[in-house]
Amino acid sequence: MVSKLITQTAVWIAAMAAVLFVAAGTGRWPAAWVFLAEMAGLGLAIGLWLARRDPALLAERLTAGFQAAQKTWDKVFMVTVFVLWTSWLVLMALDAGRFGWSRMPVWAQGIGAILIALCMTIACLAFRENSYAAPVVKIARERGHRVVSTGPYACVRHPMYAGALLFFIGTPLLLGSWFGLAVTPVLIVVLAARAVMEERTLAEELPGYREYAQRVRYRLIPGVW
Repeated sequence: MVSKLITQTAVWIAAMAAVLFVAAGTGRWPAAWVFLAEMAGLGLAIGLWLARRDPALLAERLTAGFQAAQKTWDKVFMVTVFVLWTSWLVLMALDAGRFGWSRMPVWAQGIGAILIALCMTIACLAFRENSYAAPVVKIARERGHRVVSTGPYACVRHPMYAGALLFFIGTPLLLGSWFGLAVTPVLIVVLAARAVMEERTLAEELPGYREYAQRVRYRLIPGVW
């Protein structure tokens, strides 16, 4: 499983590098190298931690993005996110790498790197509490799926999505693209739509989720939504 983790991480980083540097028209883009290094380092660190702490969850996280038990609407979401994600990377590469439309101060890029690290930290906290945090929307009945209400789940119902908000802001900051930052609201709306659809599935199929949703009022941002 660790070999699979390393292989998938390498393929994912290589794919992002290809998109970024081809669109940028150059490999001389220090911010992109920092971004890729941070993603690779933190991704591997979390994966190795899960390999020791919760191998079943790591195995789940390494599965394909399309599964038999997955809801049809979530498969459509995965395709949509893939298109949006790739287009977003291309836009930021064209902006900050090829044409230099944006000028981002170094301190803002540093904040971007910190936000990405915070996103990964929140993911770790969620993984520590929730062994059913699959990358697709499904009920893992074979693993005794139950409602998790501890740790970050006591604050918001979707802490990993909350962390993703930081990632959506941090990535364009680190890469130095104001145009990429301008697209962030679109990504947030798509993610929020998935949160709503996922909750409908959980409320219908996971015992105790309706009661949990009544106790924890907010989905992503405490006091806001």
